Amino acid sequence: MTMPDPPPPVSVCLLAVPEISTGVLNGLSEVFVFVGTGWEMLTGWPSGPGRFRTRIVAASRTPFRNLAGLPVAPDLTFAEAERADIVIVGDLALGRDEDTRGRWPEETAWLRRQHAQGALVCSVCTGSLMLAEAGLLDGQEATCHWAATEQIRSLYPDVRLRPERVLVPAGAEHRLVTAGGSASWTDLALYVVARYCGEEEARRTAKIFLFGDRSEGQLPFAARVRPPQHEDAAIAAAQIWAADNYAAPNPVAGMTRRSQLAPRTFKRRFQAATGYAPLDYVQSLRIEEAKQMLEMTDVPIDAVAQEVGYTEPAAFRRLFKRATGISPLQYRQRFRRISAA
Repeated sequence: MTMPDPPPPVSVCLLAVPEISTGVLNGLSEVFVFVGTGWEMLTGWPSGPGRFRTRIVAASRTPFRNLAGLPVAPDLTFAEAERADIVIVGDLALGRDEDTRGRWPEETAWLRRQHAQGALVCSVCTGSLMLAEAGLLDGQEATCHWAATEQIRSLYPDVRLRPERVLVPAGAEHRLVTAGGSASWTDLALYVVARYCGEEEARRTAKIFLFGDRSEGQLPFAARVRPPQHEDAAIAAAQIWAADNYAAPNPVAGMTRRSQLAPRTFKRRFQAATGYAPLDYVQSLRIEEAKQMLEMTDVPIDAVAQEVGYTEPAAFRRLFKRATGISPLQYRQRFRRISAA
């Protein structure tokens, strides 16, 4: 039986002009490279294939420096980038009094062509001005950096600005997406990943790059690292049992029985083989399953505790906060925002 060919990668074109910020340009490029591969690299758990092929597109392939003096090296010209799945215009270094009408004729013609062919066209921060100049935002809701609000209203009055929002999908099939200030490129990146690769991959991406609120430190983003491979058959049998029975009462005793080892021998060999004490291993399984349920379901928190093996909700909350740095409710709110977007 032959395996089906993998789907072709999603083509992402990042538009570059002298006004472009290299921070957003390089940030988006790096995130999309690691979608589908970064999770296995960091945790050891298998992940899907890479889904994005990202290239910088400009009027010429000749490298140039942006207004801040930082280098930009385009991969394709507009003529060569005939069809893209996604086009993103990053934030632009523009004064608040600059008149952008009539600016970027080659770039805006290419944007209109890509949108007409079905591409998802996005902007970050003041990149909304280029989309407005292309006429793509006429009659559409859009957002931008707060400082550019009056500039867009003055120059492009047909745009229905929503400056209070960080991310605004608009148009037919939501094929126009504008993001607010320059740091909101991370929100746009997660939106794109969720849209093309699913919410689980978007949550993985948020954890890899620590996107979102970091006021509670790094623990909320941490994931259970895959235990090292080993050749201890008795311990492997116990791990297989634990994967299906971690919620059972006294699971360490069950693992010990499954291994057919004496309790002290089991604990010593389990630690040597996996790097975990048996109880810590079970706790990590339980907490990881609880995290998945909090991310993907609306099951009440007390019911989540019961489902993963904790008869006392207070004990579950205490252990969960020790592992992640935040409460189960805070964790749910943090990662469900990706689904909401």
